[in-house]
Amino acid sequence: MSRKDALVLDRSAFAAAPREKKWRPRMTGLIAWRNLAHDRVRFAVTIVGIAFATLLMGIQLGMLINFVHTTATLVDHSGADLWIAAHGVKTIDLATPLQERRRFEALSTPGVAVAEPYLLGFGFWKRPDGVRETVIIVGVEPDATMGLPWNLRDGVDARQALLWPDGVIVDRLYAKKLGVDRVGQIFEINDRRVRVVGFTSGIRTFTQSPYVFTSLRKARSISSNLPDAEKAITYVPIQVAPGASLEATRERLAARMPDVDVLTGAEFSSRSSNYWLFSTGAGVTMISSSLLALLVGVVIAAQTLYASTMDRLPEYATLRAIGGGRFYLYAIVVKQALIGGLIGYIVGMAAVLAMVWLGRDSSAAPEAPIWLSLSIGIVMELMCVMASLISINKLTAINPAEVFR
Repeated sequence: MSRKDALVLDRSAFAAAPREKKWRPRMTGLIAWRNLAHDRVRFAVTIVGIAFATLLMGIQLGMLINFVHTTATLVDHSGADLWIAAHGVKTIDLATPLQERRRFEALSTPGVAVAEPYLLGFGFWKRPDGVRETVIIVGVEPDATMGLPWNLRDGVDARQALLWPDGVIVDRLYAKKLGVDRVGQIFEINDRRVRVVGFTSGIRTFTQSPYVFTSLRKARSISSNLPDAEKAITYVPIQVAPGASLEATRERLAARMPDVDVLTGAEFSSRSSNYWLFSTGAGVTMISSSLLALLVGVVIAAQTLYASTMDRLPEYATLRAIGGGRFYLYAIVVKQALIGGLIGYIVGMAAVLAMVWLGRDSSAAPEAPIWLSLSIGIVMELMCVMASLISINKLTAINPAEVFR
């Protein structure tokens, strides 16, 4: 808004506003919008700056959320209420063998409805070109109620697929990496024959060693470095009987088997995520980059709105000269920040959602849940308002007489 535009504003709008004591927002929204939109180049720069800050925060924080979910995906999708694991296990992927009798001890404990064997092991997948890829073998009984693969493609039933001799199920995300083109192909894991009998969709792994689901019998025969392979297990997922107390059942199991860890699903999921987040360089790097993205985004948004306000000091001086009170100017500045922040956030979040959609089939896709989208919007608006409040200090020093010089 130019000085000429400001001078022709209806004086009655200002006459009704006390100079210092009351907040009267009459026409402040309209003036704030015109302040933003009058100079289109400056307006575009403001919106682009806020949108870029939103995009930066959205993508980096979305990657962090994906990281957390991926590190505990087997636990979160298992359907188990409790887990029996070897003492001191840090994460589900780094499994330690258990004695199979732990399952039978669990079944004889009051409050336990179902206890099943579950096996994780490492293997080397041999591609048609001879290249070997590391995979994580997940062994589960075909008739199990917990730990089965999920999100199967093409109408494949997990239980029926695992009944196939030598059958394995892999995820589409890693099909190219493993050299898999179609169902029915034959490969080798640790020099043992396997046949691809189905595909899942979106089961990611943080280590980039794909999960390969197979029957417990087949997993025992192909997993490497397992003592007493014919009876090997690494976990016992448990479902608590209807009406039984989860915590009371956990305490009974822990008392009966003090040399193992008995964890709730939430505890095991948290332990797995925390290990990768705080005990490895990858997790620390991801957290640091997310915090840096948040800081940079906030600084960009704040600096953009602050500069936008400061560039319009002559216009605000004009408003003071024709009768605008201090709080009237404050209302304009704050609303200008809110409007600019909202538009920039909408543009930036649209870009975030587009990138999430485009990357949905990648092995490290960012996530944008509703709570994250809303949180970023709130942060952006708060930062924009804070930037405007900082610039308000300059408004209080405006000398209305300057506009007539």
